Amino acid sequence: MTIKEAQALDINEFDVILATGDAYVDHPSFGAAIIGRVLWDAGFTVGIIAQPDWKSDVDFKKLGKPRLFFGVTSGNVDSLVNNYTANLKIRSDDVYSPGGQGGLRPNRATIVYSDKLHSIFPDTPIILGGIEASLRRFAHYDYWSDSVRRSILADAPANILVFGMGERQVVEISARLSKGENIKEITDVAGTVIKIEPGRWRTFCHEGYVEIPSFTEVSQHKMLYAKAFNMHYKEQDPVRGRPVAQAHPKTVIIQNKPAMPLSTEELDHVYELPFTRMAHPSYKKPIPALAPVKFSIVSHRGCFASCSFCALTHHQGRIVQSRSIESLVREVKRLAKMPDFKGIIQDVGGPTANMYSMHCKQWETKGACADKICTHPICKNLDTSHQRLIEMLRRLREIQGVRKVFIGSGIRYDLVLADSSGYLSELCEHHVSGQLKVAPEHVSDRVTEMMHKPSRAVFDEFRKKFSAQNKKLGRKQYLIPYFMSGHPGCTVKDMVELAEYIRDNNLYTEQVQNFTPTPMTASTCMYHTGINPFTMKEVHVAKGREKRIQRALLRYKDDKNYGFVREGLKMVGREDFLGKERA
Repeated sequence: MTIKEAQALDINEFDVILATGDAYVDHPSFGAAIIGRVLWDAGFTVGIIAQPDWKSDVDFKKLGKPRLFFGVTSGNVDSLVNNYTANLKIRSDDVYSPGGQGGLRPNRATIVYSDKLHSIFPDTPIILGGIEASLRRFAHYDYWSDSVRRSILADAPANILVFGMGERQVVEISARLSKGENIKEITDVAGTVIKIEPGRWRTFCHEGYVEIPSFTEVSQHKMLYAKAFNMHYKEQDPVRGRPVAQAHPKTVIIQNKPAMPLSTEELDHVYELPFTRMAHPSYKKPIPALAPVKFSIVSHRGCFASCSFCALTHHQGRIVQSRSIESLVREVKRLAKMPDFKGIIQDVGGPTANMYSMHCKQWETKGACADKICTHPICKNLDTSHQRLIEMLRRLREIQGVRKVFIGSGIRYDLVLADSSGYLSELCEHHVSGQLKVAPEHVSDRVTEMMHKPSRAVFDEFRKKFSAQNKKLGRKQYLIPYFMSGHPGCTVKDMVELAEYIRDNNLYTEQVQNFTPTPMTASTCMYHTGINPFTMKEVHVAKGREKRIQRALLRYKDDKNYGFVREGLKMVGREDFLGKERA
């Protein structure tokens, strides 16, 4: 991070310099750390510019000019999601900053950092990466400006955009640049997006490319926006995906097919790189985001559930990539030797904790199916056995110095019910810290269908089995359900049904979410267009006052919400919900 550190390593010039909107934490849960470690492991020197002051040139110049390129990321979170609440209010804090201080990263950080670097070093290539770049790679609806914005690569003075988990891409780009290849010639790397002039595109061989409606078309016609989403959604598989092109006023954006996921051996290698799991020693205050993950373990990547409000299909993909048990054991043994380790593994998991080692025999040859969702209903070709997961957890529990191994990243309960390996018993006895996170999101079957979530009946069955298992063990453990208001397709009547369910089953919780339209999710497409991109049928979308009413119904016990709750109940003729004393 400093020239002094570089000199101590006899580095006169960095090969790559990464600019990130997060404080620098050398932990595998932080994207800049993973990319930096992977590049270093591949033989390239890497400098980090963390949370630079974008109002000045000083921070951007402090490490000099890299030999190969600048890598730019907003950090672990889209900068606008990070800076604003769902109600578009500025957040006062930022868990990725020292002491949780807010305001240390700009809105649209990827563009701001790129503009600054390009103005200072106009001849140095710039590569975009991270979640903000990845999920804004096509023309997209932007909730914060309530408009359709161009691809981030059309707005930023960058050469290439890396989407998804970018280890393969950054190493290949670095190697090719290092061999003397011009950045303009590097156009064919899987898992990247490039831009070319419209004139060149017209003379390009279009065979094998999927051309989706242009920025001009999708920004003016909502039906075409939904159509474009459907078209590029179908091409996000590394096996069967095809390149996708979208014309913009001054450029054509081309997404190459997605990169192949890392193999077990490759994933093991990445996560066993020598991360210190600490914030950079220059920070005087702790980085709050590190505390809940410092002693957590990533066991796998990918998620085949395809929830409508989640962008993982476009980022990590639907193919689950799992590490070996031996690698996880080695990592936990290293953690157990750290001086501040208290014997607790905070989490072992991925996007969905219990998808570890699950597999479909078609993934290698055909990829994930284009015309069906693996869990909706659960596909017969999907291996839902939890046996290897159970074996892995048992091995981790046996490691000297480990007292508890918790599951903190949430589980998919329909997969638990589909398997008879005894995972629920193992989970309740050893891996719940008193509370287990689950995300039914809603109980109206019409809404859960729109979300691609399990039905109410499935959640009810899981609740009963979870309760029975804990009773058998003599444990008092509870489910912490996450519910969502304002999702496309959800009406006030649906929210009253959910509120009633919460009340009748004593599930009232602070863990609620007001749907926020984030880039490149199917739900965001529905929110903007009022159209389900998979069926092209109209969808009810709550906005304005109705959205506030739906949110209030989830928090019906809060006196501040009484007016909205009463208004919503009157809308559907359900004043009885309040009781005679309040109605």
